Amino acid sequence: MAMGSTNLEPNKLEMYEFGPFEEDEGFQIGFLIGQKFSKLIQNRLSTDLILQNQLLPFAQLPNSQTLIHTLSQTNKNKFPNYWNELKGIAQGSGVPFLNILLLNFRKEILPFIPKTEECPKEEDINDDCSDILVVSNSMAMAVHNEDANVALVGHTYLVKVTLSNGTTFTAYTYAGELPSCAFGFNNHGVAFTLNSVPPCEEEIVGGAIGRNFVSRDLLEATSIEDALARIHSSEVSVGHSYNLIDTRTRRILNVETASRNRISVREIGETPFFHANMYLHLQVKQAQDENSLSRQTRASSLAKESKSDFLALVGDMNNEKYPIYMTGPLLYTLCTAVIDLDEKILSIIEGNPKEKQESYVFSLS
Repeated sequence: MAMGSTNLEPNKLEMYEFGPFEEDEGFQIGFLIGQKFSKLIQNRLSTDLILQNQLLPFAQLPNSQTLIHTLSQTNKNKFPNYWNELKGIAQGSGVPFLNILLLNFRKEILPFIPKTEECPKEEDINDDCSDILVVSNSMAMAVHNEDANVALVGHTYLVKVTLSNGTTFTAYTYAGELPSCAFGFNNHGVAFTLNSVPPCEEEIVGGAIGRNFVSRDLLEATSIEDALARIHSSEVSVGHSYNLIDTRTRRILNVETASRNRISVREIGETPFFHANMYLHLQVKQAQDENSLSRQTRASSLAKESKSDFLALVGDMNNEKYPIYMTGPLLYTLCTAVIDLDEKILSIIEGNPKEKQESYVFSLS
């Protein structure tokens, strides 16, 4: 089934459609993305303080080599096509492969970098996202704020890729990274949004599967059950929270994962479910995130009866220090994705979602 798109603000978030390929599909996907968005990728790499001040210096240390080598081998062996995509991104954009590698493994490497006065902990805060989910008789919806370090502002794009097996996926993508560490959907009725979670360091397994590889794999899932199986089969280094959406069966699952193959699945029902960046049902030792706790508390006090309520909730700026809708100085809401399972559309809103100014509207049917 065809998935159409309407671009209402062409100068803001750019979209690139391509495929399918007859051979070397993984590399070609990466190469074309790298080539198309080379300036954006190069600019992000040069301005990303986490990459410049922490990841690259760490990669030059002798004691980093084992971790980077193990991460590389583990992920290359399980996902050779996605590994080739990374190589393609580097070659297409004309940047060193190491930089692309570090960017995509940042969450798996940062916990192993010793903190110093030059690299305070605040710099590690790279992404925080908020989701409000519901499946009731009157509405079935997922609304997602894509929050990130301000370095990502202006360094994202959309890709719509048709694979040789007939799968087509659309993904909101961070410059230089695999599609998608944010949200995406495909022509099998599967969509997802993501929330980072903060396990304590003792919960992290070095050199295991990277989260960017798992979410890239979800873009090819043929059903919500297949998506779950793909998450199950990946023994991750660092945990994550996945909101899996099946537009054909009107289901939403919140899936929390941790290293050592731990997983908890919660079916979303008529009680609206808000998820920030803390584990809510998987029992894992986690770092206390004041920002996330504040958003969770604020969300619990707001109305959640209608689509307008949901948009008002994710656009809320009541808490000056830790608003749900973020405008800097450190964290920024890049956009809001609204997935309506009854209308079968995914809308992307740039700017406060209370204003309902849609940049893109995609059909999910």
